[in-house]
Amino acid sequence: MPQDPTERRVVVTGPPRRARRAFGYYRPRTEIDEQTTLGHTYVRSLMRIQLRTGLIVFAILMLLVGPLPLVFAAAPDARRLEWAVLGFGLYPPLVLLARWYVRRAERNERDFVRLVEDR
Repeated sequence: MPQDPTERRVVVTGPPRRARRAFGYYRPRTEIDEQTTLGHTYVRSLMRIQLRTGLIVFAILMLLVGPLPLVFAAAPDARRLEWAVLGFGLYPPLVLLARWYVRRAERNERDFVRLVEDR
């Protein structure tokens, strides 16, 4: 079937690829401010990861401190051992654990701010 010489080619184009975001686009910060479902999801994800971090720290703390009464009950004559373990053996890991928790919580918040500010 021969083509009709009067038919023209049609060029189909779309929006430019480097165009700004569409008019209806809301930034995540707007979603949070307006308390939409998506904003609630953003905040809930931050709360969930912070809770997970806290539970990890709590579990490690229980592993460090939990068995101490059993250890002290097994050696009732060792009063100096108790003070040495509590004073020198327990505080450094607690300080390191607290430091790790603070850094992790701050990193989670930084990541959340990056997500919300769309960087």
